[in-house]
Amino acid sequence: MASLNKVLIIGNLTRDPELRYIPSGTAVVNLRVAVNRRFRDRAGEQKEETCFITAVVWDKQAEACNQYLNKGSSVFVEGRLQSRSWDAPDGTKRNTIEIRAERVQFLNSQKQAGARSGDDSNILPATEKEDKNMDNFSSENKDAVPWPSEEG
Repeated sequence: MASLNKVLIIGNLTRDPELRYIPSGTAVVNLRVAVNRRFRDRAGEQKEETCFITAVVWDKQAEACNQYLNKGSSVFVEGRLQSRSWDAPDGTKRNTIEIRAERVQFLNSQKQAGARSGDDSNILPATEKEDKNMDNFSSENKDAVPWPSEEG
C-alpha cells in the first residue's frame, strides 16, 4: 500500500513567531501562516478564501525563523502533516493538525533587511485575518499544550 505525506504552502505570517525551548534545550517555533485562494464561483464572481495553518519548526531553523521573520513575512514551507491531541485544562480533549516543517524559505521579511547581501540564510532545510476556530490557544494557556518530547 502506497502513502505520501508531503505539504507545500506559500503564505504570510499572521503573527510573530512563537519561539520556545523544550526541556532538552531544543528550539521550537510556531509559525501561523495564512494561505489565500482566489477563484470564480459558478456565477463568475471573484471569491477569495483564506486557510490558517500552523507550521512547527525545530532546532536551528526555528531560531533563524524567530530571528528573521515577523508578522506579515512571506514564507514557503515544505513539510508533512502531523496530528496531536491533548487534554485541555478544562478537561476537554483537544486535537490539531499542523505542518511539521522540514524546510522554510523566507520570501521576504522586514527583519531580513538587516541580513547580509547575498547571504543564503533565507533558505533553510496572504492577507492578515485571524481564524477564530483555529485560535484556541491564548497566551495564558499555550504552555498547557504539550510538545512532543523531541522532534516529534
